[in-house]
Amino acid sequence: MWLLDKMLRQVVRQGQLRVIDHDGSEHRYGDLCAEPVTIRFTDKGAALHVAKDPRIGAGEAYMDGRLVVEPPHDIRDMVLLVMQNANRRSGAISAPNPFKRGIDWVFAKADQINLRPKASSNVAHHYELTRQFYELFLDEDRQYTMAYFRDPASSLERAQVDKKALIAAKLRLGPGMRVLDIGCGWGGLGLYLNRHFGCEGLGVSLAPDQVRFANERAEAAGVADKVKFQLIDYRDVSGQFDRITSVGMIEHVGAPHFGEYFAKTNELLADDGIMLTHTIGRTGPPGTTDKWTRKYIFPGGYIPAMSELVSACERSGWEIGDVEVLRYHYAHTLAEWYRRTTMHEAEITALYDARLFRMWQFYLAGAEQSFRHGSMVNFHIQSVKQRSALPMTRDYIGAEAARLSALDDAPEWHLERKAAE
Repeated sequence: MWLLDKMLRQVVRQGQLRVIDHDGSEHRYGDLCAEPVTIRFTDKGAALHVAKDPRIGAGEAYMDGRLVVEPPHDIRDMVLLVMQNANRRSGAISAPNPFKRGIDWVFAKADQINLRPKASSNVAHHYELTRQFYELFLDEDRQYTMAYFRDPASSLERAQVDKKALIAAKLRLGPGMRVLDIGCGWGGLGLYLNRHFGCEGLGVSLAPDQVRFANERAEAAGVADKVKFQLIDYRDVSGQFDRITSVGMIEHVGAPHFGEYFAKTNELLADDGIMLTHTIGRTGPPGTTDKWTRKYIFPGGYIPAMSELVSACERSGWEIGDVEVLRYHYAHTLAEWYRRTTMHEAEITALYDARLFRMWQFYLAGAEQSFRHGSMVNFHIQSVKQRSALPMTRDYIGAEAARLSALDDAPEWHLERKAAE
């Protein structure tokens, strides 16, 4: 406990963290007048496992039941407390050993080299969990990216409708346009664009069940001849498209492949076309993906800095038409996903086990606080080959997004309704 004790004395100043070691000994850190968040270690080696490298050790200890957060608090409260304090002391919760930090940096960079076979296996690691699992916390349309909260009090379903409206507004769509959706998920955006604009869509993904489910939805909607979904790497797509969307996909590309990504999409887009890249981004300079996320959640994943994306665009012949930074929207989205996940602890444990449930809690809690108190935001980057493809001002975006939002009532989440019955 001595090593973790030393670290926590340096880090925790705001709020109070109460630690009960496996032998019952108690340690308090921070403001002793504040209400404590209490954690308990269940075995002799747990505290040392966390202290050796908190960035991966804390998550593993929680997943394995070696670190328990005592009621009335939960892991979300603990992560919030730690991140609020860690931001005040940058680097305070890194691995203590500089050599270890250097080795981790090398592995983090190498992990971003996503050749085709590795890209497919990385996607399968995360997205091939069962349909039933994702249904337990996503909205009715299964949007697994940031929702757009025009009002923080909006439901997740309303905010996801508004997100699709905002994306569509930035694409300036018309009937019969061919739209390529890279990283199409469960097909919601492609079907939305067809329904509102009569677009022909091709959605591509490396997740087999996502593609199956999206095609089932297109069949059920009677538009399978207009909206198609294929299991294919975007690098192998051919043809020409009037519009390209990429929503929450470039985070899986890896920095070494940004140039390849923007060159390929430039090749696929018509000269008067528009592309919109929607991605998580970091507010600071380029960095690396933490070890826990690489190992358990998004192998091969990387959150880009704005400088990396814009420079890759410039080198590939694009002009930037518009950039928007969306700040707290994903924090609200993740908080709701966390609430819904926690609602369904019994079902998720039955589908998998308690360890995966706790892993998912830790992932969502950590991600939420990265958007509330860390350096994570979302970027919308609108790219064109000809500047004449866009109006003189960006006023059209707000007007069209409002028009589209008004066309759709937000559905009620069926599991919320079921829980209330």
